[in-house]
Amino acid sequence: MRIVISSSSGEPIYEQIKKQIVSQIASGALSPGDALPSIRFTAKELGVGIITVKRAYDDLCAGGWCYSAQGKGVFVSPRKTEAEKKFYEELKERLRDIASYAAESGVGVDKLIDILNEIKGE
Repeated sequence: MRIVISSSSGEPIYEQIKKQIVSQIASGALSPGDALPSIRFTAKELGVGIITVKRAYDDLCAGGWCYSAQGKGVFVSPRKTEAEKKFYEELKERLRDIASYAAESGVGVDKLIDILNEIKGE
């Protein structure tokens, strides 16, 4: 699991951690049943407080992305949760807006794919 923290983003660190883990779950980089690194390990690796990482993990569990097993750790949820369904619906809606904007500007699907690949390579 790879997480990059940006102090210049203006977004709370726990939100950055949470969003990046959600992104990795949604992309398949983290699979159902995978264990997240321990809170202490993650805090040390990122150079942040334990409470910050705990809040991110707690939010992930509350949102259905992960679950906590007492004494064992935090794991990626084994099924497609309501949170994941909601995430994909929100993503689809945003993509619809982008596609509509692009169509109004005369930009086709192929060009949109090129732009996405360009962004991915950055």
